Amino acid sequence: MKRADRNAVIQIPLVVLAAGLLAWAGGRNNLSGPVPVFAICIGLAFVIQWIAFIPAFLLQSERFFDVTGSVSYIAVAAVGLFASRDVDTRGLLLFALVAIWAIRLGAFLFRRVHRVGKDGRFDELKPSFVRFFMVWTLQGLWISFTLAAALAAMTAGVHKEWGWISWIGLFVWGVGFLLEAVADAQKSHFRMNPIHRGHFIQTGLWSWSRHPNYFGEIVLWIGVAIIAAPVLRGWAWMTLVSPLFVALLLTRVSGIPMLEKRSDEKWGGQTAYESYKKRTAMLVPRPPRRDM
Repeated sequence: MKRADRNAVIQIPLVVLAAGLLAWAGGRNNLSGPVPVFAICIGLAFVIQWIAFIPAFLLQSERFFDVTGSVSYIAVAAVGLFASRDVDTRGLLLFALVAIWAIRLGAFLFRRVHRVGKDGRFDELKPSFVRFFMVWTLQGLWISFTLAAALAAMTAGVHKEWGWISWIGLFVWGVGFLLEAVADAQKSHFRMNPIHRGHFIQTGLWSWSRHPNYFGEIVLWIGVAIIAAPVLRGWAWMTLVSPLFVALLLTRVSGIPMLEKRSDEKWGGQTAYESYKKRTAMLVPRPPRRDM
């Protein structure tokens, strides 16, 4: 067995363990039955990924990976909302925000993969059963932690008047959603122009940040956490790790490091690219520095 495969075999149970601890902590405030609704939702996130993995591995295809993720967000959030006995405006709004984000991003990613024909991130992973399975399992963890704060608020059974903190959260979510949507649209439009084939984008939001879509993603989940916070109690406060988890995953694991590496391999050493990297922030948008 290859070293990468052995690592995956070790990592899979650790991922499941982390999800189990999250399910335990997030479910402490809604012990209305033998199994908390929050814990059921976490389990559902993984079951959906594992079922989808079967045809994906047999067909050696990653085309519906992102779509499965988006559908999972909506399905898990829906179960969390409607399986709870007390549904209020906060819970309905959190579900709506998650669904809007998931539908928009899922549709965008599906069109992109369909247009390109594949996702290069999976080329080395698909032939290996355990490594490809690990990716789908990791998506289950991603969904679980990302949704954690929203799910905890939906299933808490605690109602609190909508106040200024919640309005701030809604505003933050809106800013993040707009940044991500605009950045994705700008990059998609750039790539569809044959003139730009083989070039990198450095216009629009991409002139202020090398990854403005990821920044928007982090911001919108901060907004969700702010909206959820007023009704969290006890161990459920741990679910506020949600935006931190998103930030760590995008900036340290599967997002920026992977894309930066691919970009460096493609354009590294080119004067225009090196100048772009020097003057442009990696994540948090800011006016570009003047070339030195």
